This record gives sequence, structure tokens and C-alpha cells, in this order.
Amino acid sequence: MTSRSKGPLRGGSSTSGHQRLLTLHSFALEFYILAKCPARCPPGDEIYRKDSVSVFEVDGRKNKTYCQNLCLLAKLFLDHKTLYYDVEPFLFYILTEYDRKGCHIVGYFSKEKNSFLCYNVSCILVLPPYMKRGYGKMLIDFSYALSRREGKLGSPEKPLSDLGLVSYRSYWKDKLLEYFTTYNEAEITIKHISQTLGFNPYDIVSTLQAYGMIKYHKSTHFILKRPEMLSAWKRKQAASSSLPCRSIDMARLKWTPPHQRK
Repeated sequence: MTSRSKGPLRGGSSTSGHQRLLTLHSFALEFYILAKCPARCPPGDEIYRKDSVSVFEVDGRKNKTYCQNLCLLAKLFLDHKTLYYDVEPFLFYILTEYDRKGCHIVGYFSKEKNSFLCYNVSCILVLPPYMKRGYGKMLIDFSYALSRREGKLGSPEKPLSDLGLVSYRSYWKDKLLEYFTTYNEAEITIKHISQTLGFNPYDIVSTLQAYGMIKYHKSTHFILKRPEMLSAWKRKQAASSSLPCRSIDMARLKWTPPHQRK
């Protein structure tokens, strides 16, 4: 990522009328002028790798400058993004694609180290070149994988933006329909769905309501398996079977919850 400027830039002398090339290093997220950086991946620990996809956990306290620059980069694409300085209370999970040059940032999400409301995402972003390729849902899926590993029920920080609500509703709906196709017991409860998927019960109920899959009758709520929605979901899954799989392989997740670390 580059930008051209005619004025003096940090680290270089002033040459009036001459353009200088300012480069944002795609691995270190630091600005350079005609300089090289040895970094080939985000700082922090690689906690997941499958095929050409890796995820790194970066501590906002240990890598403050990197995380601040990451937030400033996100601010270019998220109108509601306000946090970019106070990064120390957060962990950042960086999704990357690997090639011979290194691990290129695809997107990320951040989460508070100690969230009283058990929020598992504070901010989430997929960079524009990687949109519409399944990475958004993969990041959401990864956040819930971490919540399940912690033994907690996860939920994104509220209120969600309009785009965030659309993305999460789509993800929740797909996961609920997948659950309905695989769970064959006669009785379905919100509690069992929540424990199986790691979803906050409020998010489950709001999604069921939004798609007409819950009914209130005689002081009782009934969950409805809508055959037309299940059929449409199965057709969608069959049509996407040839696309790269973005689901999380829990066997590849090498991560211990922070409170269990020595």
C-alpha cells in the first residue's frame, strides 16, 4: 500500500517539488520510505494453520504500535470505528493468506481480554480485496471456536452496525439450519442450541424471530423447522461444495485460553 506526497516525510530530507513514496509495509504495518523490513508475518503467536490460511494472536499490550496501526487501517473502511489508541486491553486475531513472500493480512477481529458481558468480538474487518470469499464468516466462526474452547457463550459487542447485523444474522441462520439438519431428537431447546453452538441465547432467539422460525402459542414458544428454508440451505451447500472450505478445523487450533496460561 503506497501513497505519494510532495512534502518532507519522517526519515527523509525535504526536496521541494519532488514526490516521495510512502509505503505501508503489509506485514509489519509500519510506514517506510524506500526502506526494507524483514517482517514476513504479523507479530505474536500463530495459533491456527490449515492449507494456505493462518491466524495469529497479537496482544495489544505487547505489540502496541502494530495494533494501533491495524486499527487506523480499519478506520479507512469502517465508518463507526473509533478505537485506535487504547489497544492494550484487547487481543487481535489476524487472518492471513500465506505465499512465498509471507503471510498477507486478509482481515482481523479484536476482543477484550476481560469482557464482563462475554463479548467475543469488539471489531471485525475483512480487507476489500478479500471480500465475498467466505473470510467474513470464517472470522466469525473462529471467534466462536475460541469461545467454545474457553467454555463460554459468545456474542459480538452491541450494538452492531447495519452491515454487522446483516453479516451476523446470515451466519447465525446458516449455523441454526445446519443444526436442524443434524439434530434428530424430537425436542429442540434454546439451551441445547446455545450449548452446542456456543451462541448467546438472545442471539438465537432474535435470529429465529427474524426468519419466522419461532412461534408463541398458549404461553409457550415453539421452534419451527421450516422445510423450505432447510431445502434452500441444502441446495446452497451443494452448490458451494466446489469452493474452498472456510470452516474451522478444531484439530488445527493450537490455542489455550488466556486464563489457563501459566
